[in-house]
Amino acid sequence: MSSETSTSQKDEGLQAWQFFVLAGLACATAATFMARGQSVASIVLLTVLMAATTIVGLAVLRMVRPLVFGDEDRTAMIGQRTRTALEREKLLVLRSIKELEFDKAMGKLSESDFHEMSGRLRTRAARLIRLLDAGGGYRAQVEADLATRLGEAPTEPQAARFCSECGTARDLEAKFCKQCGAKL
Repeated sequence: MSSETSTSQKDEGLQAWQFFVLAGLACATAATFMARGQSVASIVLLTVLMAATTIVGLAVLRMVRPLVFGDEDRTAMIGQRTRTALEREKLLVLRSIKELEFDKAMGKLSESDFHEMSGRLRTRAARLIRLLDAGGGYRAQVEADLATRLGEAPTEPQAARFCSECGTARDLEAKFCKQCGAKL
């Protein structure tokens, strides 16, 4: 485990699932301690009961957490496959927004229903677009790949990047200045 991962886990403190596991272990220990004089079968059943309660608590936590903390989106950009799935979902959400607007224009939806559904869809679309943009940095990667394929092209001197007449920054392929029209 890297030091970065271990330090980020230390900073977060006790997580909810860890609380349920610790509570289940503590309850199982307390039940075993209180049932000292009982038979072995009753102690085992109490321990199994505490384990089942812990598992149910974890399941309820997993089910309720997205409802309470809805803005948490844990989709990791693992590779092209995940990106493709996110792009497909974005297209479906945008298509749903268009269909929703069409249905409203046709009078099939009330104003309150339209605002509620479009708000949810627009929020989801914005989240998907942010996720797709977070994988950014593609321009640098493309430029690095081009440089390796074309071989290291000589870079222009700093003065050649600006117009000699007006000093406006120029495009690399431009033959004329976009500001004053002087030949470069």
